[in-house]
Amino acid sequence: MKAEQMIPINVPIIGEEEIRLVLEVLKSGVLTSRAGSGSMVAKFEEEFAKFVGAKYAVAANSGTAALHMALLAAGIGPGDDVLVPSFTFVATAEAVVLAGARPIFVDIEPETYCIDPTKLEDALTEKTKAIIPVDLYGLPADLKPILDFAEEHDLTVIEDAAQAHGAEYNNRKVGSVSHMTCFSFYPSKNMTTGEGGMVTTNVEEYAEKLRAIRSHGEKGDTYYSVMVGHNYRMPEIPAAIGLAQLKKLPKFLQKRRENAKALTKGLEQLEPSLVRLPKEPRGRRHSWYLYTIRLPWAKAEERNRVIQRLRSEGIAATTYYQTPIHKMPPYKKYPSKNLKETEKAAQQVLSLPTHPALNKEQLNHIAKATKEAIKNISYPK
Repeated sequence: MKAEQMIPINVPIIGEEEIRLVLEVLKSGVLTSRAGSGSMVAKFEEEFAKFVGAKYAVAANSGTAALHMALLAAGIGPGDDVLVPSFTFVATAEAVVLAGARPIFVDIEPETYCIDPTKLEDALTEKTKAIIPVDLYGLPADLKPILDFAEEHDLTVIEDAAQAHGAEYNNRKVGSVSHMTCFSFYPSKNMTTGEGGMVTTNVEEYAEKLRAIRSHGEKGDTYYSVMVGHNYRMPEIPAAIGLAQLKKLPKFLQKRRENAKALTKGLEQLEPSLVRLPKEPRGRRHSWYLYTIRLPWAKAEERNRVIQRLRSEGIAATTYYQTPIHKMPPYKKYPSKNLKETEKAAQQVLSLPTHPALNKEQLNHIAKATKEAIKNISYPK
C-alpha cells in the first residue's frame, strides 16, 4: 500500500478560517508579545477558559511547557515527589524531572488505562507534593477520588489533559475540575495550534505565577523578574490558529464520537476473549483522541503482528507507550514498584484512527480489516 493511500492515525484539519486569522497576524506585524499576552493570545486564552468553564487560561508554546509551568507554579522543586502514571507520553514524567522533583510511578486501571486512585496510598511518600493524573486517549481519569486523596494529604492535582480537549467528568469539562489542567495543541491532537499548550485553573494565584513563569519570571512587560522563569510564550500565529480550531472543536468532537461508535459497532461481534473495546465509565465522557483496543490473549510480538497486518491494509494503526516510562533509561532510577497492569497493557493495546476526516468507507475498512487481523493471528496456526 502506497504511503499516500495510508489512513493516518490522526490528521490536522486546517481550513480558510485558520488561514484568514494567520494572515491577519502577519499583516499586523505583531508576531509575539514579550509578556506572552498579545491580542490573539489573550483572546485565545479568554475563549478557551470559557469553553472549559475555568476562570483562567494561560497559553504556552507546548504541552510540555504547560506541565512544567504548572509544576513550578505549584512550588514543586528539588526534594519533592510527584505521583504519575508510567503508561503515558514521557512528557508527564519529564516535566517533573525538569522541575527538579522525583516522579513516583503509579499503576493504572486495567479498563481505562488511567492512573488507579486505589494505588495512590501505597505510592505516597513524606515528600509527595502533587499528583499528575493523565486523561489517556481522551478519557478523563477518575478525578473525584484523586482530588479527595489530594485534599486529605495536602497535594496539588495537575491534570494532564493533553489528549482530552472537550472531555467531561461528572458533567464538567476537563479543565475546570483539577487545581490546574494542562493541554497540548500538537498537530495530532483534537485541536491544534501547530505547537502549543495551555494551563487552566480556577486559582488566581496560580494564574499570576503561570503568566510570570512563561516570560522569564517577569510581572508584565517590565524587564523586572520576580521569580525564575522560562521563555514559554505562545506566539500570535499559533494563537490565531487555535482561535479558529476552538470554534470547530465541538464538531470535531461530535465526529470523533460518531466514528468511535461506528468502530464499536463493527467490532463488537468479536468475543471479549479476542478483543476488549474502549468504554466510557459512568460520569466520564470520552473525547476519542484515539480508539484503543486491547488483545487480552496477546504478547507484544502478537500485538505487533496485528498492527503490521493492518498497516499492510493501509491503516496506520499503532501502539502508544509500548515502553512504559519507568523502563526508559533516564527514568529507571525512580520508584516503580507493582506496575503489573501498566506492563500488561503496554504489550496488549493498539490504537486505531478515529479522527474527523474519516469517511464511512474508511471506517468500514478499518473495522473489517481489524476483525480479520485479530482472527488470523489469535487462532492456532
